[in-house]
Amino acid sequence: MNKTSLENLTRGIIKENPTFVMLLGMCPTLGVTTSALNGLGMGLATLFVLILSNIAISTVKNIIPEKVRIPSYIVIIASFVTVVDLLMAAYLPILHSALGIFIPLIVVNCIILGRAEAFASKNNVWQSILDAVGMGLGFTIGLTSLGIVREILGNGSIFNYSFISEDANPILLFIMPPGAFLALAGLIVLFNKLRKAQ
Repeated sequence: MNKTSLENLTRGIIKENPTFVMLLGMCPTLGVTTSALNGLGMGLATLFVLILSNIAISTVKNIIPEKVRIPSYIVIIASFVTVVDLLMAAYLPILHSALGIFIPLIVVNCIILGRAEAFASKNNVWQSILDAVGMGLGFTIGLTSLGIVREILGNGSIFNYSFISEDANPILLFIMPPGAFLALAGLIVLFNKLRKAQ
């Protein structure tokens, strides 16, 4: 793997992390991360859509007329989101129910449309896959880590495995909407300090 390919892969994980650096996709980030499992599920669903839409858009970029470029991208993305939605409803009904409306909202997630416009429409399929994997993993890592922090502080568990006694009082604020903002702010500070230290 050459230097450009490696940069395209790692850009979304560290340098331009969608959650902690670019602050993209905040609606699902704040809405579904009440548990680590929800964050992981949403991140993987977004990763799947991002990879497939980048492949499709990079493949058909030269045959889409300039005037209908964005609507065409949205139709491609919506098709893959529908596949994810139906697969999750069939095989992961509990997770599908927990994520709710945020699954169909992947269609308008600015990470996916942004990568389609800024990268996939200008690069070959292989580089578009690497970019999608990097951005998708960065988003998944962001959502999962936020879910872990909120679940530990707000519920005393991690991936639904409780590790504190029933007498203990977790900080319920962290599984409520204001807790999402507090936990995210702390993680943004931590992530950017670690990123600048490298």
